Amino acid sequence: MLEKVEVFDTEKVIEEFEALTKDAERIQRETLKRILEDNASAEYLQSLGLNGRTDPESFKACVPLVTHKDLEPYINRMIDGDGDSPILTGKPITTISLSSGTTQGNPKHVPWNDELFKTTVQIYHTSFAFRNREFPIKNGKALSFIYSSKQFKTKGGLAAGTATTNVFRNSGFKRAMKALQSQCCSPDEVIFGPDFHQSLYCHLLCGLIFREEVQLVSSTFAHSIVHAFRTFEQVWEDLCADIREGVLTSRVTVPSIRSVMSKLLKPDPELANLIHKKCMGLSNWYGLIPELFPNVKYVYGIMTGSMEPYLKKLRHYAGELPLLTSDYGSSEGWIATNVSPRLPPELATYTVLPQIGYFEFIPLTDMERICMDPKPVGLTEVKVGEEYEIVITNPAGLYRYRLGDVVKVMGFHNSTPQLKFVRRCGLLLSINIDKNTEKDLQLAVEAASELLAEEKLEVVDYTSHVDLSKEPGHYVIFWEISGDASEELLSECCNCLDKSFVDAGYTSSRKVNCIGPLELRVVKRGTFQKILDHYLGLGAAVSQFKTPRCVGPNNSKVLQILCENVVKNYLSAAFN
Repeated sequence: MLEKVEVFDTEKVIEEFEALTKDAERIQRETLKRILEDNASAEYLQSLGLNGRTDPESFKACVPLVTHKDLEPYINRMIDGDGDSPILTGKPITTISLSSGTTQGNPKHVPWNDELFKTTVQIYHTSFAFRNREFPIKNGKALSFIYSSKQFKTKGGLAAGTATTNVFRNSGFKRAMKALQSQCCSPDEVIFGPDFHQSLYCHLLCGLIFREEVQLVSSTFAHSIVHAFRTFEQVWEDLCADIREGVLTSRVTVPSIRSVMSKLLKPDPELANLIHKKCMGLSNWYGLIPELFPNVKYVYGIMTGSMEPYLKKLRHYAGELPLLTSDYGSSEGWIATNVSPRLPPELATYTVLPQIGYFEFIPLTDMERICMDPKPVGLTEVKVGEEYEIVITNPAGLYRYRLGDVVKVMGFHNSTPQLKFVRRCGLLLSINIDKNTEKDLQLAVEAASELLAEEKLEVVDYTSHVDLSKEPGHYVIFWEISGDASEELLSECCNCLDKSFVDAGYTSSRKVNCIGPLELRVVKRGTFQKILDHYLGLGAAVSQFKTPRCVGPNNSKVLQILCENVVKNYLSAAFN
């Protein structure tokens, strides 16, 4: 019996979204009520004296603001299988999600359940509806660079894996994707393969086999797309050879992948010659994606926040194709979606879905920054132009959970706010009175990399470190660059980096030598690949990987990898 595939109704989804966002305050109250009623029997909630009350006022009076550290004892009990009674949720948690671990050095363990999967589908459907209205896709294929890490069992018998793995392995995921009429052109054996490098090679190969049918290129993060086509530059001739002969390269050794690819791969000299000709005809790989896949409508993935540094290279590969940034969420749950897909990623905002969780916002005024007892405001009470830290309550046992993300309210869609991600909480680089964020670092690197561009070189990736081993402390910037640069050019880049941190605390501290000269350390090609491999070895998934932009004491192994691969280093000149 043939499986019935749901027909996706774009206009119906948009109509439902418009109705929900027109009455966001009421929807928020109903969402909180549903979450608290479903989890009323949870030990955590019962200990706080709610006594069945579900209104926001009682909730805020009884339930404290928490961080992940506050909930760790409860989560660890679930991981260890402690107790028969519900701990954080009314129904047992069956899955644990692992964060990428690139922010703190170690992955966080986060409860996951079927309710969170439902919110994932709601986000996917909403964003697809708005995208499909602007860039219609029908019965096409997606070249999706998605990878699933292994799931394992905790001591208490819970399945555990990265958040993306828990989504991809959910039985409803494939049904949800079929409804969107953009099935991944790679078979499951490639997506769930145990070796990332082999899976990536076969993703590229599948894309070329189905090149005429591919209508979008996507991944969870922009980094994965850039990484995929950087890899293509290195292996394109091998890919052509596989297609010409109809035989998979010996570099792919996983039996399940070899077996499934042998069914897809047939000798096709004509296609191999076409791809070879196109690659030879490209100037520095500009416009590679539309050249390989002539029917692609757009490139899609998360392109804001820590992904913005990859946009320049992604635009180079995409040529004139639109870049569409996807949804805003975290390992702890989804928050908002992009309903204006035609806006470039730098201008994109994310509209909060009021039915997928209960949201509060801590105002980041000067008073709130130092307040030990911050007073969050509700979803519809935020003010345009102000910055806030997000607090989420979700169906999987996180109540008034401080996410650690800072957002700026850019406007409203009906009565629900539109957010722009600003940064993670906490200072990225700070020694004295200096306060430089991830965005400040990005702008400094972009300014200095303009000097490289004049020599047709680029920064492949970068990170930073605060070196306090000597007085005064100083900033260290690690660069991997695409080729050999002269001593004079790199010294100039180092000075430019130093001058590009415009924070008053930094500039004044440099002038009086409370912060030492900035140090630029150039690392070998492939160093950031080693960092990626390190995280993969810890169980992270490529789909969730984000290069850590500041390597602190918790990331000693990453710092070791960087330091062992330094080939040149420079100190900035005296600061005037």
